[in-house]
Amino acid sequence: MALNIEQGSTSHSAYNLRSTFSDVEERHTLAVMVENEPGVLARVIGLFSGRGYNIESLTVAEVDHTGHTSRITIVTTGTPQVIEQIKAQLGRIVPVHEVHDLTVEGRSVERELALFKVEGQGEARVEALRLADIFRASVVDTTLESFIFEITGTSDKVDAFAELMRPLGLTEMARTGVAALSRGSAG
Repeated sequence: MALNIEQGSTSHSAYNLRSTFSDVEERHTLAVMVENEPGVLARVIGLFSGRGYNIESLTVAEVDHTGHTSRITIVTTGTPQVIEQIKAQLGRIVPVHEVHDLTVEGRSVERELALFKVEGQGEARVEALRLADIFRASVVDTTLESFIFEITGTSDKVDAFAELMRPLGLTEMARTGVAALSRGSAG
């Protein structure tokens, strides 16, 4: 049996997958609409853990009480083929209604909420307040020894605030994970 291959032609066979897909890992934000019922989150997380996929951020909340629908927002990283596998496998889980890759579907807005406990006195305390003002963080609790700041923004903004607060006495941090919506009209 002979195989004819023309010079200069591009083949899209399964044997040439390496040349058509990138090995570079990308960060993707997925919005998964699911039936709000017991065990759904465990099934979604099981898909990730069973295949060794990483989850950088995860948020879940009911978005339609009457329709019993919840939205799971997952930030994950992987090569383009891994991201495609994740989306396809999520779509096959029975209580999943829709899977949206906000990273490729157009522009989206992503925000995260974080709380920071910063303990310090003197100049460190003054500097923490000054930086909080620059980052538009709010003081939500204060004692003579500490502040608790609340900040909302992109994950990069939250990370930058944390790095600046560490030398000033950051002792605890709590983050919500990313919440995201696509921009513009649905459609």
